[in-house]
Amino acid sequence: MYKRNTSHWFKHWDFILLDFILIEAAFYVAYVVRNGDLTLQMDTFMRSIFIVLGLIDLVMGFLMETYRGILRRGYWLEAKAVARHVLVVCAGVIVYLFVIKESAHSSRLAMFYFPLIAWSFLFIGRCILKMWLRSHRGPAAGKRGIMLVGSKKNYEELLNNFTDNPYSEFKVTGIGIVDEEGERRESHGLPVIYGVDQIAEYLKTAWTDEVMFSIPNEIPLPEKLIDECGIMGLTVHLKLARLKKEKMRQMVEEIEGYTVISSSINMASQKQVFVKRLMDIAGGIVGLIGTAIIFVIVAPWIYVKSPGPIFFSQIRVGKNGRKFKIYKFRSMYMDAEERKKELMAQNNIKDGMMFKMDNDPRIIKGIGNFIRDYSLDEFPQFWNVLKGDMSLVGTRPPTEDEWEKYDLHHRARLAIKPGITGMWQISGRSDITDFEEVVRLDTEYIKNWDLGLDIKILLKTVLVVIGKDGAK
Repeated sequence: MYKRNTSHWFKHWDFILLDFILIEAAFYVAYVVRNGDLTLQMDTFMRSIFIVLGLIDLVMGFLMETYRGILRRGYWLEAKAVARHVLVVCAGVIVYLFVIKESAHSSRLAMFYFPLIAWSFLFIGRCILKMWLRSHRGPAAGKRGIMLVGSKKNYEELLNNFTDNPYSEFKVTGIGIVDEEGERRESHGLPVIYGVDQIAEYLKTAWTDEVMFSIPNEIPLPEKLIDECGIMGLTVHLKLARLKKEKMRQMVEEIEGYTVISSSINMASQKQVFVKRLMDIAGGIVGLIGTAIIFVIVAPWIYVKSPGPIFFSQIRVGKNGRKFKIYKFRSMYMDAEERKKELMAQNNIKDGMMFKMDNDPRIIKGIGNFIRDYSLDEFPQFWNVLKGDMSLVGTRPPTEDEWEKYDLHHRARLAIKPGITGMWQISGRSDITDFEEVVRLDTEYIKNWDLGLDIKILLKTVLVVIGKDGAK
């Protein structure tokens, strides 16, 4: 599922806040320089000027799109952008003074100093912030894995546009070339995949959130590959508006200088993503408190029945192929993973895409069945939720060996963060023995996702756990 970037303006809130503070400081310094005194008499008139100045700065920044492409601007372009912004803000203040007929009470010399000081403050401040972001990369840097698909003619240019921006939130995970066949190789430390079929095969098990298609006009659009990306639940960005089928939700946006049509199995607004994350943090904190209480009760019991670690950890595959370590209370004997191979013949999921069996002998007798019946073994996963690896509601994260068996349409169930609970869990998880039904339920959840659906699933989960439905 794709998070819609609905506001290019607020995306750079750090620069907006910096400009607001610095332009107010510049106005203060201009009057200090004019009067030769560090103190400034803050009467009603001066307070109104500071308030209006801040409002004009914010409004003009929005109307003039001052912050669009700010991270890609060099020093010269930034100097011009700052000058334009400062002059407009200064003009706005002068107009305000004439409108309220207070221009005679303001210092003309201070108003002369103000744009010069403001330009210096904003230009130096923005440059320093850019240098800091370059070294620290910011919280969003490299968080979006993207596969670039082009031709032998333009793939170098496409790659450079994504890698030349040190502030980019994208991490290129591979390069696809559609008009040439050949063996996989490396370029700039990235895998280069040749041919439509090989690209699809690579995407099936690679960590990739999004795929960017930039295909020259003279080359036919690889519609089969685009369709397969949709089947896998990947977000598709198309440089040219050439999509013929409306199988996914679409929007027009700008990515690293390219105007693209973005398509995804579902799209969430920034507000929705923010609220879902708040729910996860709140639920994670409450869940960890519950985990601590449960630990005191079950830890000695687990250790007595099966000496060894109280917690079980395992590498799982999360959203769009990200791998992370999941945590549970150990409900099985220490040799459970080795014995799993011997028990595969008794797997209720006949295609082997998951493992479920009745009366699993690997489960610790007594305590193991108890904590699984009431899903107490899942409580340590609230740590995964708090870290951001998982969500309260999502899809079950597969093991690495399950992930490697996935077909294209199976991958779509990982287009969203995995969850502690989800659609198939409340539908009788042990009663479902057809993996295709699991995929159908998970895909249905992603396509119809909204915050209300998450709340319904959480409430139903409580009823399911209390009744021990499907938790065999």
